[in-house]
Amino acid sequence: MVDHRIVLALKLLLLVLFFESTFEQQQQERLSSPIERAALLGLRSTLGLRSRDWPRKADPCSVWNGIKCENGSVSEINISGFKRTRLGSQNPQFRVDSLVNLTRLKSFNASGFYLLGSIPDWFGQRLVSLQVLDLSSCSINNAIPGSLGNLTSLTGLYLYDNNFTGMIPSSLGQLVGLSVLDLSANMFTGSIPVSFGSLRNLTRLDISMNFVFGSIPVGIGMLLKLQYLNFSNNDLSSSIPAQLGDLSNLVDLDLSFNSLTGSLPAELKGLRNLQRMLIGNNMLGGSLPVNLFPVPSQLQTVVLKSNNFDGAVPDVLWSMPQLRLLDISGNNFTGMLLNASLNANTTTAELNISQNLFYGGLTPILRRFGFVDLSGNYFEGRVPDYVNDNASLVSNCLQNLSNQRSLHDCTSFYTEKGLTFDNFGLPNSTQPPARENSRKSNRKVIILASVLGGVGLILLLIILLVLLLFCIRKKGTTTQRGVGVGPVTPVPSGSSPPPPGVSIDFSSFGETFTYQQLLLATGDFSDLNLIKHGHSGDLYKGILESGIPVVIKRIDLQSQRKEAYLLELDCFSKVSHPRLVPLLGHCLEKENEKFLIYKHMPNGDLSSSLYRKTNSEDDSLKSLDWITRLKIAIGAAEGLSYLHHECTPSIVHRDVQASSILLDDKFEVRLGSLSEVCTQEGDTRQSRITRLLRLPQSSEQGTSGSLTTTCAYDVYCFGKVLLELVTGKLGISASSDAQLKEFSEQILPYISIYDKELVIKIVDPSLIIDEDLLEEVWAMAIVARSCLNPKPSRRPLMRYILKALENPLKVVREENSGSARLRTTSSRSWNASLFGSWRHSSSDVAVIPAGSSARPEGESSFKQSGASNSQGSGQNSGGDHSSSHRRHSREIYPEPSDEQDVERQD
Repeated sequence: MVDHRIVLALKLLLLVLFFESTFEQQQQERLSSPIERAALLGLRSTLGLRSRDWPRKADPCSVWNGIKCENGSVSEINISGFKRTRLGSQNPQFRVDSLVNLTRLKSFNASGFYLLGSIPDWFGQRLVSLQVLDLSSCSINNAIPGSLGNLTSLTGLYLYDNNFTGMIPSSLGQLVGLSVLDLSANMFTGSIPVSFGSLRNLTRLDISMNFVFGSIPVGIGMLLKLQYLNFSNNDLSSSIPAQLGDLSNLVDLDLSFNSLTGSLPAELKGLRNLQRMLIGNNMLGGSLPVNLFPVPSQLQTVVLKSNNFDGAVPDVLWSMPQLRLLDISGNNFTGMLLNASLNANTTTAELNISQNLFYGGLTPILRRFGFVDLSGNYFEGRVPDYVNDNASLVSNCLQNLSNQRSLHDCTSFYTEKGLTFDNFGLPNSTQPPARENSRKSNRKVIILASVLGGVGLILLLIILLVLLLFCIRKKGTTTQRGVGVGPVTPVPSGSSPPPPGVSIDFSSFGETFTYQQLLLATGDFSDLNLIKHGHSGDLYKGILESGIPVVIKRIDLQSQRKEAYLLELDCFSKVSHPRLVPLLGHCLEKENEKFLIYKHMPNGDLSSSLYRKTNSEDDSLKSLDWITRLKIAIGAAEGLSYLHHECTPSIVHRDVQASSILLDDKFEVRLGSLSEVCTQEGDTRQSRITRLLRLPQSSEQGTSGSLTTTCAYDVYCFGKVLLELVTGKLGISASSDAQLKEFSEQILPYISIYDKELVIKIVDPSLIIDEDLLEEVWAMAIVARSCLNPKPSRRPLMRYILKALENPLKVVREENSGSARLRTTSSRSWNASLFGSWRHSSSDVAVIPAGSSARPEGESSFKQSGASNSQGSGQNSGGDHSSSHRRHSREIYPEPSDEQDVERQD
């Protein structure tokens, strides 16, 4: 009985102690300071927070979401993911002045909460207890106040994905307790502060996706605790400091997409814990040090693509046990594959060594890779069974495969190396022609060219004389670039007069700015605001006094063509369309410098927006979805169609590429780079005599249409843009003829109007598309190939291209019913114009890969009789849109006549 009473007494005692502890805890969790309560209510009001998150009458410490207290004071505020009230969302601002009274605040997290405005300077003067400041993805703008360097208690500073401008404050180097510093995805300029070498406790440093330039500070090699270092997507130059090899704890290194030069320092072998090395898309060169990669290695990802590396690849690079991705494409590496079969831990690894100078046979080392891209090399011999079916092998010297290099290319390559080429497995190996025979042949060519050149010169002089006599009889003349002569508008004081034949109305292109206004907008044209050196002038970022962001082109008349800016102004004075970049104004008051002011495009250009970095931990890239890509293609086609068909005379853009397709905040297209526009050569104002007297080769000159003053040249360039949208391969639209030839060898064989499935092999793998969207992709690829016809006169007009992009399914679907069938009996229709070019492409049959539904050799793949294949479109109306062996009649794709083609180009 006594024991029972003792046990009961102990239970009562414990219960009393529990209630006392709970009461004390509740007393501590309650907010005791009326000043801090008033501060929180003020913050609730200015940010427009909802009462369900922060109920006014409840105690903040115990009830409010995201609030934590210590000893009766607010210690943490987390409003990440909160939504504003309807009234608060109408005017979202960075109004957090109430925080000034929360002097014991240790953590403030507003990530993802819209805070339009600037960080106030008092942040670094009053919130001295802050340990974590997270303002990521808040749309904050302007510069970081230098006072943040006073927050010496900070361990985490997250400012990524905002609109910060200016230089990175060197005072941040005073935050010696920082463990994480993330400044990525902003608009910082200038160099990386040398003071960052003092941040010895950093484990993560990310300054990627900015406009930072200069060199990598040597002091970064002193941050021995660093595990994650990302300087990618900037404009860093100079060499990689050898001191980075001292970062033995580094797990992730990303220096890609910069302008780094020199070679890889051998000291990087000290990165023994490195798992990911991304140094692609720079200007690095030389051979890789043999001992560059440590053994044993933890490396899982190595990307060295698009540099200038040469020499052999170290054997250890092929055999790293944890390897999942090895991409060394687009370099000058040479040598043979390692002849070994390794017991690797993974069979899903990817290997990309395309566009290099590798040769010899394929070896068992390829067994360990689930996907391989060996295209653009000089491998010979048969393809072993252990090479996967999805391997890319085009443009090599392999046996029994289509789309390989020519016999001459392969033989010449192997001969230069003192080796014998296997002649694709055929007997009687063919050697390259002897040098003596080549010299004799060259002499004959030179003599023949001299004779023909002399005759051509005489004919040219006669033609020029006839043209001169004809032009004298006309009332007006035209300039070389086709700009009509008219009354010359008075030029503002201090500016150069326009060149002869240019009529300019200065009142038609926006506001007139003073030079002093532009100095204020650009910080005296500071290098920090320099975007790039354009071919017609330097481009600067600027913010007008009204707060409007702009792009200002600074044209130095001492180094640029003096008439160039006047011709651009002349273009703006005569054309106006929503698809052209808005010209907001100009400044012509200085004698040797002229300035044009354009509207700023928030999403940059297509080349920088096709892929965007996400905020995920794996540092992945997010690509534009297909709907947006099609929208961009249609928008660009609308702009070019306006220039070609609605302007009189027709205007040629002459610089159509991804970098000239600008995108506003809704990804609507605005065509930029208008400094090279001109009227079309041989416009409709010229007489038929003038057109007939043009040189014959002018209409079919060059694969790329080197006669750049015709609309057909724009069409050709637009075809390259479409290929870039379909394949996701950056740089196609800016490629030279030689580079485009390599791209074409990899891509065009998989574009056939007879087989939809082929296009899957070239579609951007980041796109997520269903069956209907795949047909749209297929249609755009077909349109792109039509634009790239080697003969300019066979390329479709831009208005037909626009119609095709607006109706992509009609390009690839042939309906059975008469009412649904495309009625294109006239060769002037968009469908006829588009597909007429296919029948005249001599390479169309030859480039279809083996195993596809190609036509018999010698038979045109589009020139069919009126009969319909039983496997063709007869089944498509039932919903099956597969197009293998599809036949199209002459009625659907009639052949345009030569006379019509002449009219189309004129």
